[in-house]
Amino acid sequence: MSTTAATTTPAGTFNGTLLDNGQSVYRGIKFATAQRWQHPVDIESYASPVDASEPGFISPQVPGFLEQMLGTDASSMSEDCLHLNIYCPQGASVDSNLPVLFWIHGGAYTNGAGSIAWYDGSRLASKGTVVVSINYRLGPLGFAGSENYGVLDMLSGLRWVNRNIASFGGNPNNVTIFGESAGGSAVVSLMATDAANQLFHKAWSMSPSIGQLRDLPRANELLEEFLGLLDENSLATAAHKTVDEVLEAGTKAAASPSKGFDIFAPTAGGTAVKADLLAAAARCPIPFVVGTNKDENKLWSAFDQDAASAGQSEWEKFTQQQFGDTADTARAVYERYRPNEAARELISAVNTDISFRQRAQELSEQRCVENTPTWMYWFTWETPAFGGILGSCHAIDIPFAFDNLDAPGATMLLGEGAERQAISDRFATEIVHFATHGHPTWQQFNVETRPTLEIGKNTELINDPEAEIRQLFSRK
Repeated sequence: MSTTAATTTPAGTFNGTLLDNGQSVYRGIKFATAQRWQHPVDIESYASPVDASEPGFISPQVPGFLEQMLGTDASSMSEDCLHLNIYCPQGASVDSNLPVLFWIHGGAYTNGAGSIAWYDGSRLASKGTVVVSINYRLGPLGFAGSENYGVLDMLSGLRWVNRNIASFGGNPNNVTIFGESAGGSAVVSLMATDAANQLFHKAWSMSPSIGQLRDLPRANELLEEFLGLLDENSLATAAHKTVDEVLEAGTKAAASPSKGFDIFAPTAGGTAVKADLLAAAARCPIPFVVGTNKDENKLWSAFDQDAASAGQSEWEKFTQQQFGDTADTARAVYERYRPNEAARELISAVNTDISFRQRAQELSEQRCVENTPTWMYWFTWETPAFGGILGSCHAIDIPFAFDNLDAPGATMLLGEGAERQAISDRFATEIVHFATHGHPTWQQFNVETRPTLEIGKNTELINDPEAEIRQLFSRK
């Protein structure tokens, strides 16, 4: 049974819901308005009490595999999508001064929403935090060209939090941004803005897709291709197109010969984001945690029929393309670390390291050079679901981080078993500890011993996991 909760802020009064677990939730709060391909305009006050009992519209999108599994509803989509959700302990007030966790969802910058059930923040709130999740504009609506509209939406949401979160029990001077996949690389992008240490004070990046981030020339090249598909010369002249036409052109652009994972993504040197994005993120003085999953790429390769047919010759060809003169050494190293894996799984392992793990390592190394506080983790728990073919795949860590192992779709992906709750308890507790104290409970990263918290069946601190694989990439 749930009843109504009400909170009055400097902006107005919001009517939310009291949950059975003792937390309050305020859903679908509109924090900004935005015309298509225009900067967001902050909403600073509300003329009448706001009904915050239902999720708001989400950004128009073509739902991906994960979103389809989680039940993304096309009827809930609108360009009027800049809404946020707040989870806080019942009775929290301006005197509570709780740490704030600001969640940025993933989905390749083309899919997802802050209101997805996996991101329900009520259990993290029960551990003594205030959790905020947001929507931002996606795909061509948020990331066509170099204006970084989606990033500007995130900054607008952070400004709303800065002005109003104290009334929900949160401390506006203790905000931790955290996100996964595209949300994880959005965290890195935000660290390369002037908002760092102003609107947020700590950052936690899960499986960041750093390779998606692009520079100005690449953004302009992709914009030209996208506009050509719309038969337009500029975003201004394309503004009259229907949202379906925009999404269709975006889908075609993503399937074009020049396709890359950066087709719609934040742009270094574009609006708000510094040109030396990764260097700026390395210099950013705030505490930073970054981690990846052991088998990220299996989320895609496990169900890819072309990948399934790969044999020894494809494995040899692939390593030659990736490692050149050191291909023989690379194959030997991967086969030694993964002695029971077939060629397709070995190829997937290399792609995991190229796309996720090594980029996170490189950013952590750069932060060590800059002497900025950094911690690394490695999520290695493997799901038995689907016959075990997914391993520790991309996104599998999300229900653990939010302590939402029973969320819709989670059991299908995770299976069942007592060990899961213990892992979730540790992961979620580390996030809350970091948000509260400015550091997790394990040793800070350094380039000499590379301490890394392995989160899995045996959660423990290890030094330089799979060192020989890391060294392969340092020699490339």
